[in-house]
Amino acid sequence: MKKRVVITGMGVVSPLGNEIDTFWNNLVAGKNGITTQDWLVEAKYNATVAATIKDDVIIDDIVDFKEARRMDPFTRYAVYSAKKAIAQSRLNIANEDPTRIGVIVGSGVGGLYTFEEQHSMLIKRNHRRVSPFFIPMMIPDIAAGYVSIIWGLKGPNFSVNSACATAAHAIGLGLRAIRYGDADVMVCGGADAALTQMGFAGFANMKALTFNPDPDSASRPFDKARDGFVMGEGAGVFVLESLEHAQARGATILAELAGFGMTADAHHITSPAPEGEGANRAIKMALSDGDLATSDIDYINAHGTSTPANDKNESIAIKNIFGEHAHKLAISSTKSMTGHLLGASGGIELAALVKTIQTNTIAPTIHHENPCDECDLNYTPNTSVQRDVKAGISNSFGFGGHNAVLAVKEFKA
Repeated sequence: MKKRVVITGMGVVSPLGNEIDTFWNNLVAGKNGITTQDWLVEAKYNATVAATIKDDVIIDDIVDFKEARRMDPFTRYAVYSAKKAIAQSRLNIANEDPTRIGVIVGSGVGGLYTFEEQHSMLIKRNHRRVSPFFIPMMIPDIAAGYVSIIWGLKGPNFSVNSACATAAHAIGLGLRAIRYGDADVMVCGGADAALTQMGFAGFANMKALTFNPDPDSASRPFDKARDGFVMGEGAGVFVLESLEHAQARGATILAELAGFGMTADAHHITSPAPEGEGANRAIKMALSDGDLATSDIDYINAHGTSTPANDKNESIAIKNIFGEHAHKLAISSTKSMTGHLLGASGGIELAALVKTIQTNTIAPTIHHENPCDECDLNYTPNTSVQRDVKAGISNSFGFGGHNAVLAVKEFKA
């Protein structure tokens, strides 16, 4: 039999707050975390809105001040989220075998702030002024490295990068590491901070971002007027444990991580496969892996980027897999409030899914005013609803054709 894996801790850094309860309460209230960025307006970028971190990200209590200063923002976000997740799990690492605790924390982009800052130093000064910490500050795996170093975790330790599917892949691989016996506990998730000049220029010139300057309608997943995503930043990190390990130490179990599916579109570097073909298989795999029937699923936290192609194809994929049950599902895209956190999105969205199961509350898809024929499911428009939720899935799809789906269910001993 497969080992059962449970979630005992969650930590987030998000445009709606850096505490789980604050983040969740703001989601349920339909609060918009997207704002106009004056520097983008002044620089005459086509895209002028973003979902930025509003609250302090304090890690001085666990990291030396000088060490913290050497971290790119994405690394600080990851370390902070790990701190919160470990604290919620009440995992006393001093009483654990550190070789049985691993870390998988990914980033879709890595240290873009650091790259731009150091490149500017190279151009304005000279090559000798580039920081000797440039490379370790920039590389995507440094977040996982820091989490391992700070808490002395000596099990499997690495990073993954699958663009916007990164966090979901990291969490799914953490699930498998425990099932395969490589670890008893895994600290897993994703972090990204790409709200920089180059980040906006690249995504905007690709025409992936919305050029809508109004923060109150810019991110509108599944809406007929959707025209691109809004960039966000943040992190989502989890403590996963084998059920046996969690029960042996008397841990509070938040939910069961039941299944994981991952596929490739093998179609295009940015566009999803027609009819959601790759997403279809990833959803089916996650359900099969979690021993879940389509009728068991009550809720889907959709990838829902607010781009024309994604939302259409994701809706088709859901209908292909769930059939008539698709119209009975509650679906929402929390990106309508948080923007798209790139490689971190699957992390904060899994946190939203867990809270949905715990509270039987469906967070809304805000800014959904204009239904369209190609997106004709129940996307929980504008207002949260109460509904019994025993199981759900979280979808994450990334540039390059990467698909990852996580299935979660209410924990029952």
